[in-house]
Amino acid sequence: MDKTIIITGAGSGIGRATATAFLGAGWRVGLIGRRHETLEATAGGDNRALILQCDVGEAASVESAFATARKKWDRLDALFNNAGISSPARTIDETDVETWLDVVRINLTGSFLCARAAFAWMRAQKPQGGRIINNGSIAAHSPRPGSSPYASTKHAITGLTKTLSLDGRKFDIVCGQIDIGNALTEMAVPMTEGVPQPDGSIRAEATMDITHVASSVLHMAEMPLDANVQFITVMAPKMPFIGRG
Repeated sequence: MDKTIIITGAGSGIGRATATAFLGAGWRVGLIGRRHETLEATAGGDNRALILQCDVGEAASVESAFATARKKWDRLDALFNNAGISSPARTIDETDVETWLDVVRINLTGSFLCARAAFAWMRAQKPQGGRIINNGSIAAHSPRPGSSPYASTKHAITGLTKTLSLDGRKFDIVCGQIDIGNALTEMAVPMTEGVPQPDGSIRAEATMDITHVASSVLHMAEMPLDANVQFITVMAPKMPFIGRG
């Protein structure tokens, strides 16, 4: 039986690259995102791709997307909680409340809602079990200047990963986290031009090809449920992380 995965934020960037990798490996892939046209572009006409237009920050939208997938598939093998947004580099006093709430809604609440729906499905199916992979970030360990909304949500993702790992044990549901550094997506293009550093300077940073992230997520997902990659960091080796600051 073909394995199944739902990928959030599948319309572009890491989500699209990961979906492409899983489709290439023979998986059936549920594509979650807000824009139907970008999800169609990711699917590329592959009949194993299931478009699930959804706002991950809205509970009813998430429930509807997962219900659609459950009508199509007998089971869910994996969820890649990938959807996320950043915010402009600003100190906390310059960060408006609406920006904070929007980043928390997508990055943290969205991950909670999708993990909740996937966990319930994996717990109910026979045999029980499945895998949830959360997209953390280098920012889950070491924030950039002026990134309080983003860094706070990514630190919180680590807490979500750990609690899911504990709660899932008796149901054979495992959870791991991939922390990504400077994968060259549209969001990371400014890194190549120059971004603020902790010492106040503006410098360009090294990046890596996005396909390395996709292959890493695929490796995590294809492990048997008696093994797990709990945390993995995939990063451009010359970016400022080890010794950041």
